[in-house]
Amino acid sequence: MHSNGQTNWIEVDLGAIRHNVRRLREISGVEVMAVVKANAYGHGLVDASRAAVEAGATWLGVARIDEALALVREGLHARPIVLGYTEPERAAEAAAAGVRLAVYEREVAQAYSRCAGQAGQPLFVHAKFDTGMGRLGHSPQDGVEFVRWLGGQPGLQVEGVFTHLAEADEPHKPTTLSQLARFEALLAGLDAAGLRPQYIHAANSAGTLNFPQARYNLVRPGIAVFGLQPSETSPLPPDFRPALSWKARLASVKMLPPGHGIGYNFKYFTSREERIGVVTVGYADGFRRRPGNQALVRGKRVNVVGGVCMDQCMLQLDGVPEAQIGDEVVLIGQQGSESITAEEVARRWETIDYEVVCGLGARVPRVYR
Repeated sequence: MHSNGQTNWIEVDLGAIRHNVRRLREISGVEVMAVVKANAYGHGLVDASRAAVEAGATWLGVARIDEALALVREGLHARPIVLGYTEPERAAEAAAAGVRLAVYEREVAQAYSRCAGQAGQPLFVHAKFDTGMGRLGHSPQDGVEFVRWLGGQPGLQVEGVFTHLAEADEPHKPTTLSQLARFEALLAGLDAAGLRPQYIHAANSAGTLNFPQARYNLVRPGIAVFGLQPSETSPLPPDFRPALSWKARLASVKMLPPGHGIGYNFKYFTSREERIGVVTVGYADGFRRRPGNQALVRGKRVNVVGGVCMDQCMLQLDGVPEAQIGDEVVLIGQQGSESITAEEVARRWETIDYEVVCGLGARVPRVYR
């Protein structure tokens, strides 16, 4: 694919996103909320969200209200919901735009109620419950009373209740079943009181794949939408497709004599006459200063040598004698028969694939196909 004149760019396969969302709909059998927070996990908020909606996602989940409002401005036909905290002074803005908000504290809900009245239309809210993750959420023990109280607040309309699963990507652990048992007890209480709202949701990507009982009538996959596995212990079905590739260009290729230092602080010295290339990507783009980095040049793996610089890094090209200035370099993705996955990069950086793709710099252009 052409890079549109860029020296460092991300390619996003929108067809892969559509395919993955369709498969998540098939697997779950319920409505799908595509979680597109953090710039759609680095894939680009608007274009990735549009692809998800085209494939049948009826909800779009974000972490910040500005993300939700950006989607509304694009006219996407899906319900946007802010899954994290929203400042009360923006409740009227949310209500006017049809943006749903999460609620879990009475004090914040009261402030939402006061501000939402200014919009002249109800603010739809989803009550969040902490069933064991220890993050945001009201206690499920008095959850029935909380939902009853919430429904009595002027200007608020309780549309859903939800929780979040802490270890669904480790299905052998009992945590998820314990969380779901607490959530089920809450739902039973809401049913008995006639307070069960329209939407019940708990399952993230791993929950959607590993725990059918957690699907209810809405699932919230994020990482799986983009074809990346939730964890090493929770791989995706084999037909899911990664949507993101990360590429750059060779800007220099030269021979350096033995004993020549490479990069800042000379983290690498040539042991013989070596062919060294400079590639147009650095830590300001999200390519971390970690040992063992690799890239693909002309379908062959090569090692990054020396320290990664802010805008550039160096490659050992002895194994690719045909490499030349202007060649495409793949950091994540496939070239020929070789590939480097986000999961592989995550292992090398001692992190998770979520952090790899979310950490790709905003200055790196996204190119869509």
